[in-house]
Amino acid sequence: MAPLLKRKTTKEPQDDLGGQMSFLEHLDELRKRLIRSILFVVIASGVCWFLSKPIYNFLAKPVQTAMAEAQSRAVNLEGLTGQEVILTNGSLKEGDVGQYVFRQTARFGAGTVPSGVSVLARVAKDNQGRIGLFTEEPLYAGDSVIPKGVRLPFDFNARANSLPDPNGQLIVDTAGGVFSLYVKVSLYAALFFSIPFLLWQIWAFVSPGLYPHERGYAIPFVLLSSISFILGAIFAYRIIFPPAARYLLGLGPDFRLLLKADDYFDFIILIMLAMGLVFQMPAITYVLARIGLVSAAYLVRIWRTSVVVILVVAAIFSPTADVPNMLLFAAPMLVLYVVSIFVAWVFGRKRTVS
Repeated sequence: MAPLLKRKTTKEPQDDLGGQMSFLEHLDELRKRLIRSILFVVIASGVCWFLSKPIYNFLAKPVQTAMAEAQSRAVNLEGLTGQEVILTNGSLKEGDVGQYVFRQTARFGAGTVPSGVSVLARVAKDNQGRIGLFTEEPLYAGDSVIPKGVRLPFDFNARANSLPDPNGQLIVDTAGGVFSLYVKVSLYAALFFSIPFLLWQIWAFVSPGLYPHERGYAIPFVLLSSISFILGAIFAYRIIFPPAARYLLGLGPDFRLLLKADDYFDFIILIMLAMGLVFQMPAITYVLARIGLVSAAYLVRIWRTSVVVILVVAAIFSPTADVPNMLLFAAPMLVLYVVSIFVAWVFGRKRTVS
């Protein structure tokens, strides 16, 4: 009797891929990932709502500084003797007399004094021995008269650069503007803090189409990508945005700057998001190099095309149209491209199916 022939079995590539999913199964998987991501962002937004005010103050600081600088004018101090100096609140002493200018609207009883009004004032002590700045002459405010000897809103203990400056304040133009602003701040902050989870969901959706040994790159990708995004946002906040804001706001020194808070936050978030995405270049290169889709030699070979693409992207996403700021936006992209070449050289490998 002839021996039974054994059926030869071969391992299909799709077995390594965990089987093929139908189109409807892909849609169902995508729906699950989107629902999880949305729920996570909503919960994070609720937590960030309680931190919205300090987050607002942190994000508003660069533009407030730029607005105050744009409204101020530097004047060389020249006096009769050459010994004249500018006194600060810490160097004033009892008996000094000068013209006090209200930096913002102040209320005295039934009278209201608008910002910009000045009155002659004297540094003196009250009947309890407390040092203060007092009116040296009557001040007429509407239908009220503020008499001589009234204490003015002047803090001798505060540093000059810590005093509130109305020229550096953002504005809202609707009754619910502040609430809407804090909701937007909470949402932006939630998206920022949710980046690791969102990246993990993206990887979980893509990983079924990879080979088993390629799925192990998930943790390095999520960690490297999250750190890169944070570094990109910090770079935009610290390096790119301040000079861009000074340039844009410095174009109109003869105008009173009234910058809407909503417009500003859309502007700065766009810049931080763009740089966060740009800084993903090494993380994406790491995954593609480990899978075997790109190599260091390939990145070196297309460097001319890459430079042109980088300059075009910098021109599109740069907050200003001037060349220095555009180059400031393009410089980190060029550096990151070189880093990506190094990453591809270190971690690159040919793609295998096992």
